[in-house]
Amino acid sequence: MLTLKTNHGDIKVELFETEAPISAKNFQEYAQEGFYDGTIFHRVIDGFMVQGGGFTPEMQQKKGKAPIKNEANNGKKNDKYTLAMARTSDPHSASSQFFINVSDNGFLNHGECQDGHGYAVFGQVVEGTEVVDKIAKVATGTKAGMGDVPNETVLIESVVVEA
Repeated sequence: MLTLKTNHGDIKVELFETEAPISAKNFQEYAQEGFYDGTIFHRVIDGFMVQGGGFTPEMQQKKGKAPIKNEANNGKKNDKYTLAMARTSDPHSASSQFFINVSDNGFLNHGECQDGHGYAVFGQVVEGTEVVDKIAKVATGTKAGMGDVPNETVLIESVVVEA
């Protein structure tokens, strides 16, 4: 269990360590190392997802570790309030960035995604769905050339790993 402490409230997540062992371990290691502390949710699209884990409030991208293997073929679906690894068009490019689905996004699932690979679901929000909903509703605009960036910073103050 982990708690994302944000300036909008706490989000408790459970990791799918059995179904997505590489992604779950990756996320937990970044959390334990404090990598996510002081990062932001930098891409917010209400009705779709909220993405974070890679940028500072100044929109400086943090350098993550080497990419991990895509585990989207694990039977888990991109359903509302699940956590999934963000990636580029390369299916095996996920590193530190993740997103929380704020609706059922079946088109991101393995086999249903345009590239066939999908986005690896590795966790689930177990408390704080109202915080996720609140974040999804913030006003967004363009910042540092990126769209869908919250006008007011949505900060991940810390991520606490609980036993």
